Amino acid sequence: MTLRRPAGTAFLALALLYLAAVWTPLGQRAENALIVGHADGARILPAVESWGPPPLVHEYATLAAALTVIAVLTVARRSWREGAAAVLTVAGTLGAAELAGKTLLPRPDLVGAEQQLLAASFPSGHVAIAAALALGLALVTPERQRPHVAAAGALWVAVTAGAVQALYWHRPSDVLGAVLLACGVRLAAGRLLRPGGAPRPTAVPRSDTVVRLPALRAPLLLAVPVAYAAAGRQDGLLRPLAFALAAWLCAVLTLRTSLLTRRVDHPCGARRTPTEERP
Repeated sequence: MTLRRPAGTAFLALALLYLAAVWTPLGQRAENALIVGHADGARILPAVESWGPPPLVHEYATLAAALTVIAVLTVARRSWREGAAAVLTVAGTLGAAELAGKTLLPRPDLVGAEQQLLAASFPSGHVAIAAALALGLALVTPERQRPHVAAAGALWVAVTAGAVQALYWHRPSDVLGAVLLACGVRLAAGRLLRPGGAPRPTAVPRSDTVVRLPALRAPLLLAVPVAYAAAGRQDGLLRPLAFALAAWLCAVLTLRTSLLTRRVDHPCGARRTPTEERP
């Protein structure tokens, strides 16, 4: 298996999600039914109006700070391939999200919805920022610290995804679409981690991706209350459950992709690079 397949799977899931949620009456009715009341019913609104959390406010400052950290880690570790893949993940995700949301992915009115429900919102730009930065930072983080950075990034994505739904800025499909887009770009950018022209080994076992399953459990359990708290509203309990489920799935996708590592092909007996996972 090569990295083309998981990247292609992410992009295929993104396309199918968009078609099902936006281009079918059933999808539109299901998501429109979740938007009842006004944005001021979101429990997170006071925090958004005061300090954040980013990138719900200060999007450009958040981007600048995270890209600076990526650059510093890249230079300090001399991990040029990881740094290039991280920058490509961020730039590719945000560029694609901007283009898709404003030009490529319209939202037709198939159910006679109210005017405020007609604007195109797929995928979520705010969630795309959080997911792309979380994935990019995990790429340039040293291997020992990567699970912790990946867990923090996944929780950040869960908060962002839950909040934009509770505020009625976005629907569940919008946040899931943003994370699928970021994961697809990250997996495609991961091909940069393979040195060009390196021959395949004949004695060293080859494995394309390694997922540290024990590293997933605790942060994903913690993501459940975090997602529900961010998605909470004062005017209901059941609708926030749908928002929280979508936010939790965003955390799952982000964490899993952050801990995927491509093993580089080497000549027999060559020393592995620090970017590789050991069996």
